[in-house]
Amino acid sequence: MTRPLQLVAILVALLLPSMANAEALLVIANPSVDSTTQLTLDQIAAIYLLRMVVWPNGSHIVPVNREANSEIREKFTASVVRQDDARLATYWNEMHFTGKQPPVVQESEQAMLAFVQNVPGSIGYINASTRFANVRVLAIVP
Repeated sequence: MTRPLQLVAILVALLLPSMANAEALLVIANPSVDSTTQLTLDQIAAIYLLRMVVWPNGSHIVPVNREANSEIREKFTASVVRQDDARLATYWNEMHFTGKQPPVVQESEQAMLAFVQNVPGSIGYINASTRFANVRVLAIVP
């Protein structure tokens, strides 16, 4: 292998792990959520579809989404909830008639973090590359 190709191979090897981490999502919760709580992706989907509404300790779960057109929400919806936008819209129209409202929406990564840090029982998601503090990581979405 020539020297320039070796350098390119080394750079790719160094950058791939960080690129993979940037694509992963962290499911985070307010510090009030039990530190032993770990969730499966199916349980997280149940939370975001309001099929699971209380934490194991009985406190209310407050799910938080990003804005509808954000890439991170598209990834979360596809990877966790596993429904397309049309199916979700139909689902929430049906839920509206039962008195249930979709999750709260935050318009930025920082707003999501601030909401989850400050609202007891809340759960949200951020890019794995985002710096964070004062939240619990409940799951990693590859």
